[in-house]
Amino acid sequence: MNRVLLTATVVEIQPLRYTPAGVAALELTLEHESEVLEADQPRRVMFHVRAIAMGNTAHLLADVPLGAQLEVQGFLAASRKGSSRLILHIQNVAQTFPGSGSAIV
Repeated sequence: MNRVLLTATVVEIQPLRYTPAGVAALELTLEHESEVLEADQPRRVMFHVRAIAMGNTAHLLADVPLGAQLEVQGFLAASRKGSSRLILHIQNVAQTFPGSGSAIV
């Protein structure tokens, strides 16, 4: 199974574009920071991940500001055929607000 659930901050967002087939596409860079347990030891995790949203999800995210906290669900795929670089394809997203929960973006 290829499923990702991640809470992250928007650190870069490209302008909304359209594929040759007319599908909306939005590329973002997300930053994640957390602490997890690995082998019963705490481990601090920090990373940036490239992400893309397509269709209605791209339209929903087009106006999200830098610094916004998002909870995203999606899958990982090669950035292009034959590449070993991965990109997170966002299928569902909610914006999280400190102390007040989340809202579907």
